[in-house]
Amino acid sequence: MYAVIKTGGKQYKVAAGEKIKVEQIAADVGQEIVIDQVLAVGEGSSIKVGTPLVSGATVTVTVVAHGRHDKVRIFKMRRRKHYQKRQGHRQNFTELQIGAIAG
Repeated sequence: MYAVIKTGGKQYKVAAGEKIKVEQIAADVGQEIVIDQVLAVGEGSSIKVGTPLVSGATVTVTVVAHGRHDKVRIFKMRRRKHYQKRQGHRQNFTELQIGAIAG
């Protein structure tokens, strides 16, 4: 069984037992969260697609860890104008363990 969930402005296809990294969620490590923004639920050849959400469908997840992604380096330059700008960015993430999919 799998589900397509929406969190942090992005969509993820998840199945029970998987680990995913999503945008940071304000929750403690070890805490269980119920995600109710489920866009689709599928099992075998049958699939339920919501308009936009599947009513009554939920995904239970456990927070495994918080962290930061690798640094993304931003370099801007205008040739012949003596302009160079260097910048870096590290995005925060929350690692989730997918538990039960109900729906």
